[in-house]
Amino acid sequence: MGTLLSVVVPKNAGKAFMVKKGQRIRVTGRSVVDFVAFNLNDLTERFDQARTKTNQAKVYISTGDQLISKLNNPMLTIVEDSFKEGRHDLQKGMCSRKRFELVAKGLAKRVFAEGIDPNPKKPEEIPDHGCWENLQEVLEPWNIDPRDIPSPFNIFQTMRIDQDTGKMFDTFIRPSDEDHVDFRAEMDCLVALSACPESGRGQAVKVEVFEDRDGGVPEER
Repeated sequence: MGTLLSVVVPKNAGKAFMVKKGQRIRVTGRSVVDFVAFNLNDLTERFDQARTKTNQAKVYISTGDQLISKLNNPMLTIVEDSFKEGRHDLQKGMCSRKRFELVAKGLAKRVFAEGIDPNPKKPEEIPDHGCWENLQEVLEPWNIDPRDIPSPFNIFQTMRIDQDTGKMFDTFIRPSDEDHVDFRAEMDCLVALSACPESGRGQAVKVEVFEDRDGGVPEER
C-alpha cells in the first residue's frame, strides 16, 4: 500500500481530512485519540456511538467491528487493532475547557479505577482547551456546527464499567509501546481526530492514509 498522507498531530491538537471508500486510515500512538467521522457526501450523516453499540450488541469494539452512522450505515471497519493491553471506549464524550473547570470545582465527576485523580485543580494548571475545541477548529472549513460534532470513538481509552451499578471508571491503561488501529472506509468520509491532552499527560499521535485499489488521494485541510 502506498502512503498518501502521513502527519503527526501534536498533543492537544486536531486534524481533519477526507478519505475515499476503500482507503485505509492508521492511527498510531500511546495516548487517547478522540475520533469522529461524517459522510463526505452528506455531512449531516455522522458517526453515532449508540448505533455502533446497539447494532453490534457490544460496548467494546475492535478488529472486524464497524463505526456506524446515525442512519445505521457502516462508515468505517476496524481491520487491524494492535492494542491488546486494554480496550477502546464508546461511552464517554470528549474533554473541553469547561469540562476541566467543572471537574476542578467538583461539579463534574471523574473516577479512576486506580484511585488517583491526576486532573489539575489549580486554575493556572487547567488546559485552556481540549478535544472539543480541537475538533471545532479543524472542522470549521466544512462549516460543521459545533453542536453537530458527535460523541467520539475514544481510541486507546480503557474504561471499566461496574456491571451492577453502571459506574464508569477511568483507568491509566495505555499502550506501553506505540500501538495502532487501522480503519477501512466503507463510504467517502470526512474524518477528524484530536490528540487528547489528558490533563497534560497526553502525547502526539501519527495519522496515515494508505492508497486504495483505485489509487485515490485523500484531501486534507
